[in-house]
Amino acid sequence: MTTRVLLVGGTGLIGRSVDVDLATRPDTVVTSLTRRKSSGSDHVIDFERLCSAPEMTLRDVAPSGIDVAISCLGTTIRAAGSRTAMFRVDHDYVLTFARGAYASGARQFILVSSVGAGGPGFYLRTKGAIERDVRALGFRRVDILRPGMLLGHRAEARPMEVIGQRLVAALAPLMVGRLSRYGAIDAKTVAKAIVGLVGRTGDGYRTYDNADLHRIASQIVSR
Repeated sequence: MTTRVLLVGGTGLIGRSVDVDLATRPDTVVTSLTRRKSSGSDHVIDFERLCSAPEMTLRDVAPSGIDVAISCLGTTIRAAGSRTAMFRVDHDYVLTFARGAYASGARQFILVSSVGAGGPGFYLRTKGAIERDVRALGFRRVDILRPGMLLGHRAEARPMEVIGQRLVAALAPLMVGRLSRYGAIDAKTVAKAIVGLVGRTGDGYRTYDNADLHRIASQIVSR
């Protein structure tokens, strides 16, 4: 049985690996929604148009329906230019994508969020808001990934993230127990965990921190 996957954020640090890994699965057909063409599975889309007509737009992209929708979409205030612009991407675009996917029949939604989602600060409050709003849509299964500091090479420069990666690496020996969820994790590990979650049965809402993501990714590697 073929699993039909719709991915948004496929040109980002995690999404690139998810797109590549899913493309190797013979039982999976993946379509990646992007703002610009970068691979064969990409479908260029205007996210503002998606916001105005999510159901119609996604039906054009996936006329046969969707089984699993994945969002790896995200930005920063620095990259977006303002808090309003960042919220537009991390909340509005993701929520509209989720609404369209639900209307197109998706039973599972996988969302990349952040450790500390819902906590203090604009970024974490935004992550908490999108988690809450996606949960309210009615998907049979929602998987929320809350990775710590992501390691990997981005296409666009994020100087503050590089500094953060170095700081987290220096503090790694102290990141034990409950603090381990705030430690660094390779983006490819997060991507493998997403691939491992695609198509899983069982209804409900689940969250995963660094330890969970390492465990799921290792199961994929060992197959």
